[in-house]
Amino acid sequence: MDREEAFREAERCTECELCLEKCPTYKLTGRKELSPLGRLSMMREIKGGADIEGMVEALYSCTKCMACEVVCPEEIEVSKVVAVGREILVERGLAPLERGKKIIKGIMERGNAVAGDPAKRWDWLPEDFTPQESDRLLYIGCLASYLVKDVARSSFLLMKELGIPFTMWEDEGCCGTYIYEAGERGRAEELFSKNTERFLSAGIKEIVVPCNGCLKCFKYFYPEVLGDFPPRVRHLLEVVHERLKEDPSLLKELGRAISYHDPCRLSRGEGLIEEPRELFRFCGLEVKEMERRGEDTICCGSGAGVRSLYKGLSQQMAQEVLGMAKGEVLVSTCPFCTFNLRSTSKEMGLGKEVVYFSELILSSLRAEGR
Repeated sequence: MDREEAFREAERCTECELCLEKCPTYKLTGRKELSPLGRLSMMREIKGGADIEGMVEALYSCTKCMACEVVCPEEIEVSKVVAVGREILVERGLAPLERGKKIIKGIMERGNAVAGDPAKRWDWLPEDFTPQESDRLLYIGCLASYLVKDVARSSFLLMKELGIPFTMWEDEGCCGTYIYEAGERGRAEELFSKNTERFLSAGIKEIVVPCNGCLKCFKYFYPEVLGDFPPRVRHLLEVVHERLKEDPSLLKELGRAISYHDPCRLSRGEGLIEEPRELFRFCGLEVKEMERRGEDTICCGSGAGVRSLYKGLSQQMAQEVLGMAKGEVLVSTCPFCTFNLRSTSKEMGLGKEVVYFSELILSSLRAEGR
């Protein structure tokens, strides 16, 4: 979405306020400027030449969860309008915030968004791995490689044990989603171009990602910024579901009760709502549905760089999700959700176990009997 399109979108808001009850930042703070309505109003003010210094918090606290877009009668793409607003703040020297600048510096210098040692990117590997000749790349992502290594490990093992051919790169680098989300479009284009050149020169035709941030970046941000991105991009969930739907008998009964939290990107963004539930049924898992599910899911609070800038707000959102979980364990299909929900549960003493879906599928695949 270009600038003029964003301004036109903002002007279409009728201020009906239907979005307010769905917006997590508004519900927690009660501040209208931290709502879709308030953010669109600010974009209209930006067009009118208003002083925008006070708009930084409003635009950078939006998780871009798209909950407002589902209920908006005008079908306004608020998340895209917010992205343009962030770019304007960067242009005027008001953003990124200091924490954001440090993360971007780390991405450009160290190849990851979490200050990890590039030499230790594969420390999670459970066994020796020699990269294979394949046009399918399993792209693990920064967060899973360093902070939620169980996600990386189980994703790798699941692909391997299902017999799905793939390769991996130890020096995989960062997809650049944080840079784009921060509004640094110029730097994003630089990194996107570099990564794309590498994918194409290596003959990569399909990229499989466990990370929803990487999914959104490769599938939507790369084509938007570069004009084209040839490789097919798929979430690990899609690939695993497709394989196991062919032969559910590969899985064994686990006999546990779980709650499943629909991540914003996979549910509202990709429409992948029944696929994880079908996988859980194949594993003999009882899904105790949360109060809000599917397109109506509640955001965990970690999206679009919010957790790195407003940790307290992010954890308040995570706490609400954790409070809705009724099963023995809370399952996610997003490493960002897994990390935020898990760390919030631990820091606040909530005692809720949070796992990435591939852990359960792998356990079912390896279980004895039926």
